[in-house]
This record gives sequence, structure tokens and C-alpha cells, in this order.
Amino acid sequence: MTMMKTPFALAIVAAFFATPLSAADLTNYSEPPMANDPITGPSAGWGGAYVGGDLGMASRKLNPFDGDKGLVVGVHGGYNVDLDSGVIGAEIEASHLGNVKSRVPNGNIKEQGRVAAKAKAGVGFNETLVYGTAGVALTSFKDHNGTNGPDGWKPGWILGAGVEQKLSDNLSARFEYNYTMTNDVRSTTGGVASRTDVRDQTLKAGVNYKF
Repeated sequence: MTMMKTPFALAIVAAFFATPLSAADLTNYSEPPMANDPITGPSAGWGGAYVGGDLGMASRKLNPFDGDKGLVVGVHGGYNVDLDSGVIGAEIEASHLGNVKSRVPNGNIKEQGRVAAKAKAGVGFNETLVYGTAGVALTSFKDHNGTNGPDGWKPGWILGAGVEQKLSDNLSARFEYNYTMTNDVRSTTGGVASRTDVRDQTLKAGVNYKF
């Protein structure tokens, strides 16, 4: 009888000590990450205010071998709104056009500076935004080689397209193309006045900081 009680008692003692160990194992167990869990990294959201700077070139043509080019240096700021189907926003910019030459009847004048207000619409692909812009622009001109340009700022319109890539939650890099037309620009060469539409194209690379 004593021999039967001894194994039974040992079994109870073993079960008593094994129970806390099993409970501890269950407590320390954590679920493995699911495939659909969010990945840590830059947020895909494009909404909010931002500021940035640009550097590029302006020319009558996109031909990189065309000699009539100017260095573009500019600043800009805007605001984007995230939608289910894409991104919309607005932006203002101010640029120095590097005194790029623009052809007018009987001569050339130079484009000196520009301010523009643009609407924006685009589609985001994860961390990349592809967008288009359209708006109004004011351009200042400078006399060149005996041809006098208009005084003050001349109104026109601006179209563009670009791509922007997130580098972090707040920082992104972009590349943008703009086509600008300034209508009815008055110039005078040798006492002869004329009016013409002045066109230019700009290619710019820039960096944005989102607040």
C-alpha cells in the first residue's frame, strides 16, 4: 500500500511544479507578425503644407544643346489634400530665370523673373506622386542688344507635369517640367514696335519639406 502511494504523491508534486512553467511559457508567447501588418517607414500620405526650393534650366526649346538657356533658381510653397482617388493641391512659386533670351520680332529680349500660382492634381503610387499643374504666371523682361522689352510684369499661363518621391515622412525630392506662354508681349527695336507671344520651357529638380 505504501509503495502505491509513493508514485502517486510524486506525480502530484511534479504536476504542481510543471503548471507555473507552462503558464509562464504561455505568457511570454507572442504572435508572429502578419504579412498584412503595416511596415515601418515613410508615410504614404501627401496631405499638408510644404515649402521647398528648385534648381534647373529655362530655354525656348527642350534641346539640351540649344545655346539660349538660363539657370533657374526658385522657391515655392503649397498645400496638398489627400483624396481616396488621388491628391489635389495648390502652389505658389517665385523664380529667377537666368536672363534666358526670348525671340521677338527684329531681336531678342530676356526673361528675368517669374511668379506663378498653380493648381495641382495627381495620383500617388506608394511613396511616389505623379502630378500635373496648371495656373497663371507673371513674368518680368529685360532689354537686350537694342531691343526694349515691356515694363513691369506681364501675365500669362503655365502648364506642367512632375514626379515626386518621398525620402522620409517630411522630406521629398521632385522633378518638374513647365511650359509657359506670355501673351501679347510688346517690344521695340530701332523705333519699330511689335507684339508677340513669348514661350519658354523649364526643367527643374527640387526638394520639399512637409510640415
